[in-house]
Amino acid sequence: MTKLRVGLLFGGCSGEHEVSISSARAIARALSANGNGSKYELLPFYIHKDGRWQAGNIPQQVLESGKPPQAAISATDPQPLATSDSGQLATSQSPSLSRWESPPQAADVDVWFPILHGPNGEDGTVQGLLKLMQVPFVGSGVLGSAMGMDKIAMKMAFAQAGLPQVKYIPVNRSQVWSNPCVFPKLCDEIEANLGYPCFVKPANLGSSVGIVKVRSRAELEAGLDSAASYDRRLIVEAGVVARELECAILGNDSPQASVVGEITFKSDFYDYETKYTEGQADLFIPAQVPEAIASKIQDMALQAFAAVDAAGLARVDFFYVESTGEVLINEINTLPGFTATSMYPQLWAATGIAFPELVDRLLQLALERHNA
Repeated sequence: MTKLRVGLLFGGCSGEHEVSISSARAIARALSANGNGSKYELLPFYIHKDGRWQAGNIPQQVLESGKPPQAAISATDPQPLATSDSGQLATSQSPSLSRWESPPQAADVDVWFPILHGPNGEDGTVQGLLKLMQVPFVGSGVLGSAMGMDKIAMKMAFAQAGLPQVKYIPVNRSQVWSNPCVFPKLCDEIEANLGYPCFVKPANLGSSVGIVKVRSRAELEAGLDSAASYDRRLIVEAGVVARELECAILGNDSPQASVVGEITFKSDFYDYETKYTEGQADLFIPAQVPEAIASKIQDMALQAFAAVDAAGLARVDFFYVESTGEVLINEINTLPGFTATSMYPQLWAATGIAFPELVDRLLQLALERHNA
């Protein structure tokens, strides 16, 4: 049987570069486990932090070490580099490749598995490139990825679908970095409509990068200024006392919902350090909630998946206000962390789909969607 060549695309130009490497390592192992080795051939593609694409030996070394390469690109492994201000790419052998060209090995790929977290990876940019290449790829397309990345667009889609969520106010950077009259009025509006505590977030970053919890006017002003340094679109959300529950989705036009899981932590909120420091957070799968609440969360997760036109996979996060019985949708992540200990694969493991089978299912879903 001819093996399908899987282009595993990882690394990328975002603050979640290292998380992407960890996810890619787990997927690479799964591609050789439980019969997958007879079906798939791995072709790793690594995107450096400066945007250079590379195939061949370097990506394999990154997968083995789990760390970005320290040495410069080898002349024996030339690949296209990132664009300069002149709009050109360069390699040691091809100094003037066009901006959009990828490594020559990309032509050999049958199906792509992009596992790029954050901006320039799960926001529709890479998905648009893969669409132009006219090849199957795992996950949502341009629209689903872009809406899943931008918290403002996402929340507008949720509202249109009738999904309950916390109160929020969208903000532009121009309102923060403005004249002395506009900024105080913005802060007045936030205080009047949301109160404290509230959360200030860049609209287009993942892994809680740039998010701050604020409890006073001074913290609000500082938080807005900080978030504006990350993104031109910001969002401020009302704080809520609730349990944090998550549900995984798998499928295309007829998706399935996993069991519901819960994250608990001792930090003030689920920030970057808590997410990626061992022992800082605990996962409980399945979550100990009433069956009616779990069923409601699964239904809402499927509605959210459809609302943003997601495909393949997603993890949907919720707040469960136990005192009132309310379930509020928080956000959807169309390309969630994919390490063996990440919530998404663990939710499916608890639902009956082991990690290697999950990777296989996602690749088959990519082919199915492309062929349709």
